[in-house]
Amino acid sequence: MMTTAADSKHSTGMGKDLIVYVCLLALAGIQFFIAYQNISTSQMFVRMLSVAVIEAGLALLFFMHLSENRGLKWFVLIFTVAVVFGMQYGWSDSFRLLDGVPWAH
Repeated sequence: MMTTAADSKHSTGMGKDLIVYVCLLALAGIQFFIAYQNISTSQMFVRMLSVAVIEAGLALLFFMHLSENRGLKWFVLIFTVAVVFGMQYGWSDSFRLLDGVPWAH
């Protein structure tokens, strides 16, 4: 039975996806392990956030095919930075809910 180039490409891609999936499962297990450690809240936050960033990066690069499409990768990067900056712009207004409007006193 002859295999074509398309068949070999499909099987290689599926193997890569399976490896990435297993890595994501392992990272989820690491988060479970971190959750039950007796560490301070700030240490747990840093560890969980770093594992979550790695997980999100793997998922974006391989399952959304950002590793294959350079233009889409730049769009997602610029859009994410814009959203984070937009969130930072709105944080100062949230203190108004606690303290009230400063000029209304």
